[in-house]
Amino acid sequence: MAIARTGRLMTRATDHAARIRNAWAGRVSGCILGKAVEVLSLTQGPKALTSYLHRANCLPLRDYVQLIEGTLVELTGRQACRGEFSRSEWDDDINYTVLALMLLEEHGLDLSTVDVARAWLRLLPAAATWTAERAAYRTLLLRTDEMFAHGAPPDFDLAECSDNQYSDWIGAQIRADMYGWVCAGRPGLAADLARRDASLSHRGEGVHAAAFIAAFAAAIPTASTLDGALDAACREIPRGSGAWDAVNFARSLVGPLDAVERIHERYAALPPVHALNNLALVVWALLSHADDYSGAIGDAVAAGWDTDCNGATIGGLWGLTGDRIPEHWTAPWHGRVSVTLAGVGELDLDDLVARTVAVAGQLAAASS
Repeated sequence: MAIARTGRLMTRATDHAARIRNAWAGRVSGCILGKAVEVLSLTQGPKALTSYLHRANCLPLRDYVQLIEGTLVELTGRQACRGEFSRSEWDDDINYTVLALMLLEEHGLDLSTVDVARAWLRLLPAAATWTAERAAYRTLLLRTDEMFAHGAPPDFDLAECSDNQYSDWIGAQIRADMYGWVCAGRPGLAADLARRDASLSHRGEGVHAAAFIAAFAAAIPTASTLDGALDAACREIPRGSGAWDAVNFARSLVGPLDAVERIHERYAALPPVHALNNLALVVWALLSHADDYSGAIGDAVAAGWDTDCNGATIGGLWGLTGDRIPEHWTAPWHGRVSVTLAGVGELDLDDLVARTVAVAGQLAAASS
């Protein structure tokens, strides 16, 4: 079977377990690629990123980033540079994917925002959170302390947690993949699960972006074209919302040579870790390289903004649609996935795949 986009065909793994393996391998590899230059991109901007990649002889970006010693990349991203790692070192993008798996294993379709909050307090180190997640976590800690101080269990309106200045940033979007992976062919259910998770820390466009990514991931395995999967995902978010507009703007840019410049220009006023600018890059890169994993994650990371998040999200989505992830991406980390969730440590890719497939089967049975 094949999946088509604008006349191009690419083979698609029809076995569900194979698609899940591709998604995990694609997400982890894309995250590592972007992790090397994340701090450089966020603190010094796209021009500095392009300059570094030119100096490192890494353009077009089709393999892990080459280390240049004495640079910011050495200080902040060495553990993700080519030849410098033997496992996937921890990253919040992968933390959240594993945490979502654990939540679904425990709660299944009954998952609630309260369950997500309790899991954060029990499993997610506060120091491994940023922006909206850290703000929400801070509120959780303050309110639970207040409640326990008065001899009562924590019981307050969780909406307080999402009342923060980062509520439309990228955090919920990077937590959404798993909900799509385990809901193949059911984008509505995937979007609903993603909203329950996202609502702890995000509002508005932050939630819409998460719902779109989950729905897109769910739609891809049963769609005949990427455009069809994208249409299905768009039906799960409000028409005319910022997320809907970002997706369709990116869709219109497949082909033009100045696409990245036009995305940067359109979203120049937004922070580099906002949901909408990064969502546009994700959609553009995936549609532009439907038959080329390296091109999809490479061009997205080279474009800047939140490089590890975008590399991870595109990698997971591409893995659901295409052949196996090329070996030069997967071989260096040997199926070893490190996280900082309490009591977890390092995980094995085979085990993650088996657990994800099991959850998908349980959800399918529960919703039939």
